[in-house]
Amino acid sequence: MTEQGSRLDPWKQSYAQRTAGMTASEIRALFAVASRPEVVSLAGGMPYLSALPMDTVAETVQRMLATEGLTALQYGSGQGDPRLREQILEVMALEGISAHPDDIVVTTGSQQALDLVTRIFIDPGDVVLAEAPSYVGALGVFSAYQADVVHVASDADGLVPHALEETIQALQAQGRRIKFLYSVPNFHNPAGVTLSLERRPQVLDICQRHGILVLEDNPYGLLGFDREPYPAMRAASEEGVVYLGSFSKTFAPGLRVGWALAPHAVREKLVLASESAILCPSAYAQMTVSTYLATSDWRAQIKVYRELYRERRDAMVDALTAQLPQARWTHPDGGFYVWLTLPEGVNAKAMLPRAVTERVAYVPGTAFFADGTGHQHVRLSYCYPDPDRIREGVRRFAGVVQAELELLETFGPYDASVTSDTSAARVQFPSPDLS
Repeated sequence: MTEQGSRLDPWKQSYAQRTAGMTASEIRALFAVASRPEVVSLAGGMPYLSALPMDTVAETVQRMLATEGLTALQYGSGQGDPRLREQILEVMALEGISAHPDDIVVTTGSQQALDLVTRIFIDPGDVVLAEAPSYVGALGVFSAYQADVVHVASDADGLVPHALEETIQALQAQGRRIKFLYSVPNFHNPAGVTLSLERRPQVLDICQRHGILVLEDNPYGLLGFDREPYPAMRAASEEGVVYLGSFSKTFAPGLRVGWALAPHAVREKLVLASESAILCPSAYAQMTVSTYLATSDWRAQIKVYRELYRERRDAMVDALTAQLPQARWTHPDGGFYVWLTLPEGVNAKAMLPRAVTERVAYVPGTAFFADGTGHQHVRLSYCYPDPDRIREGVRRFAGVVQAELELLETFGPYDASVTSDTSAARVQFPSPDLS
């Protein structure tokens, strides 16, 4: 150990090898800047909680504490509150899922459920298949457990089945162990696309034939704009799918209540893993959610969110159409995100400091690829700013892109070693109809 290394971190040589895969999220790193009032943040995926009636929430908490306060403030079950698990069945029934409450494990947000599943399945060097691009929080978990993430091509209809089959066959020919496919099928984070109804059984069939578990992460499933919820993949396969759900997007993320629905044997291991990590999820948070579900019109509140996010999606897409016709983007029919492809030669990560100087923030596409590619892509979030703020943010963003294009015209493209973007061959989102 060098003297300088000793001064910076005297325990550096003592850490477990897996800590080398623990890196800061590019989104978290943006929070300090994006939270400044003068910056229009199109970066974070924060629900618009001002649409939640705070008087109802206050009454919910007061009622819960008055009737069950001693229980709420005590230790609870490692698997989660039995009443809440029964209510979760009602929520999942909207997506066609029929299950038993005993197969639900309540977790500290669905992020913990993702961590637990990875913990019980992944040995160092095991393969996790994931859409290209993929949720940055999942990539962080997989990296921390030393998994090898292999991306599978996606397009406007979600994961491409023939690409999944080819990827599996190639990996198996190399003797690689594939543990599960991680997928966000509805209103994808970050791509904004939805796995088509035609492709869902194809994906399940491919994974079943190859003995690969499907990890279905579905925090946005009830937030579609133009139709009833899509049927979950778990609705068609009880044994082949672990389903992750969350109240963070439909109620309140600060309560940190999520869940995993798993086959019986998997559920047993998830409970043991959860108990070893946290003993039990917060009884206070669970009982607050349970009381809210029992005493309020939560379905009507979800409808409020759907209408609100549709209006903001429209504001973003209309502003992009008017301000940035040189780019391409997805047209989400639910959720929080638009995935934008910049004009050739523009590097989203290199451009970010200049965008922050112009008081607009976004997430570069590099955050969503395990190999750090994605320089030509950007995730734009429309969930939190109001429509006027979104339009102003897009105006600023388009101005930054235009300035980049003018620089490219004058000085030529970035060095190829910096802008090399193999993800472009794997992410096949078509140009939108701008007519």
